[in-house]
Amino acid sequence: MLYKTIYESSLGNILIVSDENNIIGLWFEGQKYFLANIKDDITQKDDLPILQSAKLWLDQYFAGQKPNIANLKLAPRGNDFRLTVWKILCEIPYGQLTTYGEIAKKVAIVMNKESMSAQAVGGAVGHNPISIIIPCHRVVGSHGSLTGYAGGIDKKIKLLQLEGVDTKQLMIPKKGTALSYGNIK
Repeated sequence: MLYKTIYESSLGNILIVSDENNIIGLWFEGQKYFLANIKDDITQKDDLPILQSAKLWLDQYFAGQKPNIANLKLAPRGNDFRLTVWKILCEIPYGQLTTYGEIAKKVAIVMNKESMSAQAVGGAVGHNPISIIIPCHRVVGSHGSLTGYAGGIDKKIKLLQLEGVDTKQLMIPKKGTALSYGNIK
């Protein structure tokens, strides 16, 4: 059985989903891939301890603190490749950026491959089911492009600014799929 709660953030409502013991999903309402891979019924349960822990983590995050990912039990659903990418995302320090290419190099090492496609990594990053906590917003294109955030570029910029990143050095793409998401209706 799955459980959910809503977290009201300064960037809009966030749905948090748990399998009772772990966080398995966290999405801005209306973001790309919202509830992807979740076919089970979900019961509202605001007082579930793991969901309360996730809300506390988000309170700390949005207050400009640096909550530790290790303080939450996460169990994103995905194949081995995606799980490898998401684990590497968890290693990106608060307020720092990395590129899809840098993650691809790390994935290649972990998977014992000669190389890995940055585009394949981008697909896995984009399908991250636990936004913010698994910090996919800290990944940019090789030339500082703010591409690839399923919650929308506007939210990506605000999350990075919250973490103290100088976003003036980054470029907003003129076209791309991430530009059309993130407007909560």
